Amino acid sequence: MANSYFRFKQFTINQDRCAMKVTTDGCLFGAWVASQLKDIPATNGLDIGAGTGLLSLMVAQQTALHLDAVEIDAAAATQAAQNFAESPWANRLQVQQTDIRQFIPSKQYDVICSNPPFYENELASPKTGRSIAHHGSGLRLLELLAQVNRLLADDGTAYLLFTAKRDADLGAALAAAGLFVQQKIVVHPSETHPSFRLMLAVKKNSVEQTAEQTVYIKDKEGYYTPAATSLLQDYYLFL
Repeated sequence: MANSYFRFKQFTINQDRCAMKVTTDGCLFGAWVASQLKDIPATNGLDIGAGTGLLSLMVAQQTALHLDAVEIDAAAATQAAQNFAESPWANRLQVQQTDIRQFIPSKQYDVICSNPPFYENELASPKTGRSIAHHGSGLRLLELLAQVNRLLADDGTAYLLFTAKRDADLGAALAAAGLFVQQKIVVHPSETHPSFRLMLAVKKNSVEQTAEQTVYIKDKEGYYTPAATSLLQDYYLFL
């Protein structure tokens, strides 16, 4: 983004104070998740690896969900709590600073969303918090999917963001976790670049998968495409 502020309809985050920076692909994912939930009669949701709370806030803006956010990094969880408290949706958002594997709620969730570690087998950042956020050293793919299965209601839906490099691994990993793809969106940073993200909607019961879709964030001239704009326009300060 070209500025340091991220706008919601009634709320603005100064991303300079965030422990984990706002990214365009993360914003696109949050906007897509929120758009999918507008007309679904879900009542509760879980954000796994919530970071500073951006995904939960985006979903809260567009839905009436009560959201639990779980984040292992203490600094990020503290920032998420502050962002939640200052938002118009504070009564529907709460964060717990814990490992998702140690999280024992009293319910299963209608909706789970997660922007999980990206680079399980690549060189980690020397900064511990950033390394946990972007690498699989804290929570590996199979472990994450097992937690999704454990915490998702039988008729619930989980929304997951992955790097496109994981595409070859995902089929077997999802099958091992007892999860089935309902939707798959392939995201390209621009019309001239290869895919770099996958957005998935998965369920615990076998479902017919909708046709795979492709979304380009920017066109050949470097402008946001209509598809990206339609998702992001309720959030970006200048778009």
